[in-house]
Amino acid sequence: MGGNNKDTSNKNSDMSEPEVKSSKNADVTENDISDSGNGPQEGEDLYPLALLMDGLKHDDIGNRVEAMKKLDTIAVALGPQRARDELIPFLSEVAQDDEDEIFNVLAEQLGKFVPFIGGSKFATLLLPALEILASTEETLVRDKAVESLNNVAQELSEDQLFHDFIPLIEHLATADWFSSKVSSCGLFRAVLVRVKDDKFRKELLALYLQLVQDDTPMVRRAAGKNLPVLIDLLTQNPDLSTSDDWDYISSMFQKIMTDGQDSVKFLAVDVLISILKFFSKKHDTTHSKDLLRSAIQLIGDESWRVRYMAAEHFEELAHQFIATPRYIDELSGPFLALCEDNESDVRKGVAKQLPGFAKLLGDPQVVLKKVLPVVQNLSMDESEMVRASLASEITNLAPLVPKQDAIETLIPILLNMLRDEYPDVRLNIIAKLKVVNEVVGIDLLSENLLPAITELAKDANWRVRMAIIDYVPLLAEQLGVEFFDKQLGDLCLSWLWDTVYSIRKAAVTNLKNLTEIFGSDWASEKIISRLLTSDSQLLENFVYRITLLHALTELVPVISNDVITQKVLPFINHLTEDAVPNIRFNVAKSYVSVVESLCADKSKNKDLIQSTIVTSLEKLSHDNDVDVRYFAAESLTKSKALLA
Repeated sequence: MGGNNKDTSNKNSDMSEPEVKSSKNADVTENDISDSGNGPQEGEDLYPLALLMDGLKHDDIGNRVEAMKKLDTIAVALGPQRARDELIPFLSEVAQDDEDEIFNVLAEQLGKFVPFIGGSKFATLLLPALEILASTEETLVRDKAVESLNNVAQELSEDQLFHDFIPLIEHLATADWFSSKVSSCGLFRAVLVRVKDDKFRKELLALYLQLVQDDTPMVRRAAGKNLPVLIDLLTQNPDLSTSDDWDYISSMFQKIMTDGQDSVKFLAVDVLISILKFFSKKHDTTHSKDLLRSAIQLIGDESWRVRYMAAEHFEELAHQFIATPRYIDELSGPFLALCEDNESDVRKGVAKQLPGFAKLLGDPQVVLKKVLPVVQNLSMDESEMVRASLASEITNLAPLVPKQDAIETLIPILLNMLRDEYPDVRLNIIAKLKVVNEVVGIDLLSENLLPAITELAKDANWRVRMAIIDYVPLLAEQLGVEFFDKQLGDLCLSWLWDTVYSIRKAAVTNLKNLTEIFGSDWASEKIISRLLTSDSQLLENFVYRITLLHALTELVPVISNDVITQKVLPFINHLTEDAVPNIRFNVAKSYVSVVESLCADKSKNKDLIQSTIVTSLEKLSHDNDVDVRYFAAESLTKSKALLA
């Protein structure tokens, strides 16, 4: 191979030809790749392995990464036989000696490699390289390797699982290095429910229990993180699980729940939820009391991280006890304690759970007596993040209490939060006003709503202004056209002249979204007419003219052809004579949008398009400015194609 440099370079150029199939451009299956040959025939040998080796020897890491990304192309060129005999052994060597960036790409690629080596009967050939990668210290590489191993496992037969994959798990789980054990925790999901033998499954769970009790916190954390997935698999396949299986699961849960490391212990909340789902599906309430006791213990744990996790998942956790209402009542005390927790992160987490838990309580009087006082306190919390978290969900409490009680107790809290100094609080309230509108109407809030919106719209931080623009279409649907025109119409137009381009662009899109809600006639009267009758002095400003052009062009697809021909097209035609080339070539681009809309009724508008738009584009295609000529010619071609 070393003496064929000329041939190799020629073959290298051949590799770019479209005849070489890449899985990036087409889905590759086992049927796409025949195992009858060894890739290209003699005389057409592309030396793909040599090309890969050369690419992976490059000094620049970026070049080596790009070479590794072409593995699928190389494999197709080699054919299944040579991919098995030459490529896979080579990749196993690469997996032991290169940079993490290369390992990361290799780990991902190998998970898709089964079709390239002849199908599932050869899939076990991929396991050695992936096992090496699953043992590396770099977390990203390990995660990719575990994901790929799970993908490969789906292709394996039961015999292959027993003879190759499960021994791989055992080898990783009993290795000396923590990295191997961490990876093994993510592989049990691939085999647990496929093992039909109860004794063998019990051995797997015993091995997992060892990982849960490992000396290294990182291993215990990985085991705790992956345990809910295993429990969910057993829940989905209840016929497979035995009492012995649940003895192991119970032991694992207790170990995690009493772990000395907070980073392990807080995972017990997710584990408990999965366990509760299993017993709920089996309608087994015999363990409910013990599990309730565990839930209360976690909710009141001395570690704030554990309490935070319980707070974040409180509704889901409490929902698992819905079959026993008195257990929901027993959880109300711990819930209220979380709302008054001394850690702001815990209060932030539980604030979002208020409507969900209030709904589980069921009784509106209980909600009024127990929940709303807590809401009042959280709405004035010293932490702005807690108030913002509450604001994102508080409106969902409105349907849970009688209308009059909502007016007397909840509305005053909302009004106060609309005056909050922190923008995110006001934004989150505004984003969820639809629920309040449906229950008590918007009138009670409108007096405070407009000042809040106006203040946000003029906020010094352009990202806050951007956020309120994003909410305007939602508000428009909630408040209706009458309120919108009276209170927000001028505001929406004012954003078109903001000093920040991103705001002006968002304002243009906003007008289109509003037109989709209120209709073409509304846009013609309330938007287009007002824009076109602006002060002539404003039109002398380049930014004003270009923004106006963009706004009208954006509206073209959502307004009627009559509005286009009577109002929009004359203005665009006027700008063909503009002194600024930038505007003239944007006019050329705008014409295409107009033609696309008018061609919906080609028979009626063909003459107009031909006499007005095509004529203008032909003139612009001979403009003095090269960019104007380019875009005019491009638009002219597109317009003629649409007319054809």
